[in-house]
Amino acid sequence: MLDRFERGLVLANRWLLIFLLLAMACIVFANVVLRYSTGDSIIWAEEVARHMMIWVAFLGAGLALRFGGHVAIDNLHRAVKTRTAQVLRSMVVLGLSAFFIFMAVASSDYVWRTRFQSTAATDIPISFIYAAMPVGFVLMLVHLLLIARQYIVAGEYVHSEDIDSEAAGSL
Repeated sequence: MLDRFERGLVLANRWLLIFLLLAMACIVFANVVLRYSTGDSIIWAEEVARHMMIWVAFLGAGLALRFGGHVAIDNLHRAVKTRTAQVLRSMVVLGLSAFFIFMAVASSDYVWRTRFQSTAATDIPISFIYAAMPVGFVLMLVHLLLIARQYIVAGEYVHSEDIDSEAAGSL
């Protein structure tokens, strides 16, 4: 049951990111073509692309965490004995969990405080754009909890044939 949930979450997360990136690329491309061919640009294109980039960053952070794409300093837990390394990795998971929970709550408060503001070009509520923060931090927490046991025991992330975590982390 948990495996099916996990596969569904990763699949939905990936396709949402693909859709957002594709839409953002199309909007920016169309805006550049119009600007250079007609001298006019789409009024809302830059604003919408920026907001989509914010959502992509926060939605993609959980997948990057899951596959080991974030920057990590792992020299210490690789240099000590297995049991000590597991304790260190447990502390890392607990610290990250506490941070993600704190940030989800704090950013939810921020979303609530900006609920009456709207963007200039599209009149989208600012709180909708800032909602990417609590959603992203909750997703990071869920992804962390789904890989926590494997990470604590073996120090490994989830392996995927689609994503090369070493290449992603070195960018």
